[in-house]
Amino acid sequence: MVAQKISGAEVSRAIEDDLVAQVSSLRQQHPSFSPRLAIVQVGGREDSNVYIRMKLRAAERIGIQAEHVKLPRDITENELLARLTELNESPAVHGIIVQMPLDSQFDIDGHKVTDAVSPHKDVDGLNTINEGRVATGDMGGFIPCTPAGCVELIKRTGVPIAGKNVVVLGRSKIVGTPVSELLKWEHATVTVCHSKTRNLSEITKTADILVVAIGRPEMVRGSWIKPGAVVIDCGINPIPDATKKTGHRLVGDVAYSEAIEVASHVTPVPNGVGPMTVAMLMKNTVLSARRQLERLLAPKWPLTPLRLVPVKPPPRYLLKIFCLNTYCVVTLCTWF
Repeated sequence: MVAQKISGAEVSRAIEDDLVAQVSSLRQQHPSFSPRLAIVQVGGREDSNVYIRMKLRAAERIGIQAEHVKLPRDITENELLARLTELNESPAVHGIIVQMPLDSQFDIDGHKVTDAVSPHKDVDGLNTINEGRVATGDMGGFIPCTPAGCVELIKRTGVPIAGKNVVVLGRSKIVGTPVSELLKWEHATVTVCHSKTRNLSEITKTADILVVAIGRPEMVRGSWIKPGAVVIDCGINPIPDATKKTGHRLVGDVAYSEAIEVASHVTPVPNGVGPMTVAMLMKNTVLSARRQLERLLAPKWPLTPLRLVPVKPPPRYLLKIFCLNTYCVVTLCTWF
C-alpha cells in the first residue's frame, strides 16, 4: 500500500477561492465595506516574519486588508494590552491575532495577552472563551486555526470520522487539546497521548486516524501506524541537511517515507497542515467581518414608532359588594 498525499496546499487554495468569492460578494453589496485583519508582532523574530509574510500574502490574494502592527521589544505588558484594547474598540478591525512567541525583553504573560483580544475578534481562537466553546461543542465562536485545518483535511479524504478510533499525540493549548475536542464532537472516540503516556507505539497502532503534534522530528515511525490509517502530521522541524543551501530541511513529527508505506492518507511536510492554518485564519477573518456587518444591519428595536389608537370605551359597570356576616351578595349594575 502506498498512501495518498493529503495536499494542504491544494485544499487551502480551494478555501481561498471560496473566500475570494465571498469578499467580492460583500463588496458588491456594500462597496465601502472590507474585511480587515490586524497582525500584532512584538519584536522581530525571523521565523515570525516568515509566517507573517505568508499571512499578508494570503490576505492580499483574498481581498482582506491586513495591517502589520509592529511593536518594539521594549514594549511593556501594560502598553501591549492597551494597544490591543484600541484594536478591540476599532470598528474598522474585524480580526486580531498576536504573533507568538513574543520577542520581548520583558516577561510578558502570553496567556493574558491572548485573553486580552476580544472573543468577537479572536480569529486565532485562543481566547479562553473561544477555547471553552470548542470544549463544550459550541462552534459559535472562532475555532483555532491549525485544529480546524486538521479536521478539514481529514474530511477531504472522504474517510468518515464518526465512530473511528482517533489518537492525538500532544496536548498543547494550540493544537493537541482543541483538535481532540473537535474530533470528539465529530463523534470519534479520542485518546490523547503525551510525554507521560506509556506504551505509546502500541496505542498509536490502534488509531484509524492519527494526529501528531508532539514537536519531535520524525518521532512516529511506520511501525507505529495502523495499516490503512489516516495520518495528520502537524510538526515542522528543521534538521541538518548539507545538500540544502540553508544547511537544513524541514520534516514533520512523522517519518513520512515510512508512513506512506503503511497509511492510507498522509499529510506531507511542508505543504500539509501549514497552508491550512493560514487558510483557516483567513476564513475566520471573513466570518468575523460578516458577523459584524450582520450586527450593523440588524433592525433596531422598536421596528416602528409606537402609535396610540383610540378605542371606543366599553359600557361602564358598577360593582357593588355587600358583605353580610358570612354571606356575600354581589350585584352587578349597569351604569348608563
